This record gives sequence, C-alpha cells and structure tokens, in this order.
Amino acid sequence: MSIDIRATTILPAERRPVTLTTADGLDLVGELALPPEGRTPAGTLVTLHPLPTHGGFMDSHVYRKAAWRLPALADLAVLRFNTRGTVSPAGRSQGEFDNGVGERFDVQAAIEFADFSDLPNRWLIGWSFGTDLALMYGEDPTIDGLILLSPPLRYSRPEDMDRWAASGKPVVALVPEFDDYLRPAEAAERFAHAWKGHSPQAEVIGVEGAKHLWVGEKYVQRAHNEIVKRVNPAAYPLPTTWDGEFETFAE
Repeated sequence: MSIDIRATTILPAERRPVTLTTADGLDLVGELALPPEGRTPAGTLVTLHPLPTHGGFMDSHVYRKAAWRLPALADLAVLRFNTRGTVSPAGRSQGEFDNGVGERFDVQAAIEFADFSDLPNRWLIGWSFGTDLALMYGEDPTIDGLILLSPPLRYSRPEDMDRWAASGKPVVALVPEFDDYLRPAEAAERFAHAWKGHSPQAEVIGVEGAKHLWVGEKYVQRAHNEIVKRVNPAAYPLPTTWDGEFETFAE
C-alpha cells in the first residue's frame, strides 16, 4: 500500500552509530545512514549542522529527515554528527564550542571518516553555521562538491570563497527568500564577486517563501530535491509517496 511521505516518516536504511575522532583528540558522536541492504550508495552527504549555541545539532530537521528518507529514495549515504560540545539524543560530543576555530578538526574528522569508509561521490552539505565551517575548512581533495543551505557568511571570509572558486568544484547555495541573515540578491552579488573569472560559476538559488530554518515540509522537500539533483541526478525528482515498509517517528 502506498503512503504519503510525511514529516514523521522513517524509510528503510542501514543506520549505525559512529564515532569520529579529531586530530586534537576528541570523540564526536555521529550516525551513518546507508541505503537498505543489498543496495550500494550512489553518493554521500557529509553534513555540518547549524549553530549549536542556537539549537543546531545533528538532528536538526532537514538533516534528520535526509537520513530518514534519502538512503531509500535516492541511494545516498548520510553522515551526521555533533560538532565539539554539541548534544543531541544520540549523545554529547567531547570538547566545547569554539566559535568556528577548533571546529576545523571536526570537519576534517568527518571528511576523513567518509574517505576511510570508501563512501563514494562525497558532497559536503552545510546549513547556517555549517556553511561557514564548510567554506573555511571543507575544500579537500576527497570532496566532490559543496551545497550550502542558508549561508550567513558570518565566520567565513572572502579568501575561503576564493579557495572554493579556484578549485573548480561545483558549489550550490540555496538561499531562502526571507532569510534572517543573507537574502538571495545579496548572496548572488557576494558569490559572483568571489567567483569572477572562475569557471564553473557558483550557483545561487533563491527559494521563494523559505526562511532560514526551512520550516515546513515543502521547503524540506525542496532542499532535499536540490541536493539529490546534484549528487544523484538519476533519483531526481524525489517521490512524495512510498510503497513498502516504514516506521513513524514518535515525538
């Protein structure tokens, strides 16, 4: 029987807790969600969550729903983790929040985990604070592309954008129409300046009606579709119904 995929729908996947160890000796709590048994990943999302001092963690809803849906719907592996000092139902990562400084080791630990696990076609996905971490520390030879959700461009600097521009890797920024920090017109101007003279250009997509936190299922679906369109185009557009086993998350 076919069901509509709702906010609380959990689709089949192979999910397991993981521990990421940083170069400065901290253990970070995480989870790796893989496509259901018998299927191999077509791509990998290495996710960096919003600001932990404002409620961001590995379970921030766009990422939690990605781990619930995209392994089954798009054959994507989804790696989520708590940066240093961040707490979620999965546990607390060691260390303390470091205003985007010590977090460089957290980003590298996640990238190295994906590499050592032989996960294919690795894309870094940043959201809010996570976009700054991605821009500052994520340009790594093992990363194939970058997708930014609600980039505030608060901690990162022009030289970080310059480095990504020079890499030639695809960079996509999804900017909500009603973002609290950076809106589409300004984002387009700032990315165009950084990418001037570089090819390919960064892609800045204004998302009509959306806000910084991507509240509302249609905006979550839009974000997931834009990610899948780049990482595994064969699975785009995502279905909104499911015919098979599923669970329902109980708050």
